Amino acid sequence: MTNENPMREVRMGKLTINIGCGTGGEKLDKAKKLLEKITGKKAVITNSRSRSTFGVAKGRPLGCMVTLRGNDATGFLKKALDAIDGKLPERVFDRQGNFSFGVREQIDLPGVRYDPEIGIYGMDVCVTLERRGFRVKEKRIPHKLGKRHVITSDDAKEWAAKNFGVKVE
Repeated sequence: MTNENPMREVRMGKLTINIGCGTGGEKLDKAKKLLEKITGKKAVITNSRSRSTFGVAKGRPLGCMVTLRGNDATGFLKKALDAIDGKLPERVFDRQGNFSFGVREQIDLPGVRYDPEIGIYGMDVCVTLERRGFRVKEKRIPHKLGKRHVITSDDAKEWAAKNFGVKVE
């Protein structure tokens, strides 16, 4: 029997895949179709939140995203890490223990073939890690997490190395 506290176990909360197109229209429709084909889930179009320095008006479609949880997230993360040879630089881990990386082209993912109708798109893969009890932050009356319960970047690096064989450079 182990003396590990089950509340300290780090696990993947969700995995978000994002394709930024910059504009709406045909390019965005193709990106959305690609995400749905790769993940088997429905993609959501993301809109600009406010007027930015790039001159994009508020509420304009800019990209699309899919959120995966559970076994779907684990399976896709394995594919995405294979596409980048299982190596992540240290700078991709943030202070809250999450990490993000990019896949240059969808054809780098194992099992994905080029479709001339869709074209080539790159994507961002964002992994959000959590511990049991993180729902406390999202309650109607918010509570803070204790310092020992927060996930650090070192915890995230250790989790990625242990569960997926990631080499942090």
